[in-house]
Amino acid sequence: MKPKLPIHCPSCENSLSVSQLSCEHCKTLVSGNYGLPLLMQLSDEEQHFIMQFFLSSGSLKEMAIQMGNSYPTVRNKLDDIISKIKTLQNK
Repeated sequence: MKPKLPIHCPSCENSLSVSQLSCEHCKTLVSGNYGLPLLMQLSDEEQHFIMQFFLSSGSLKEMAIQMGNSYPTVRNKLDDIISKIKTLQNK
């Protein structure tokens, strides 16, 4: 199992940023201070929800059936994720 990229500091819980990238082929290193992509800033659960939304062609009705939840529950979860993404974009 591949280790998951951490997005929060294990010591203080603040957001982490990427400071180094490397090429496995030629061993080039690139250093700097780069923010994480927006979708990586979401929790595993939120990322999974978005993937299921995508794979169900955006059908909340289909997702509700697959998840065993009501349509309003799934809709509320989507609204919460949309709200969180808007907040992250404004940072």
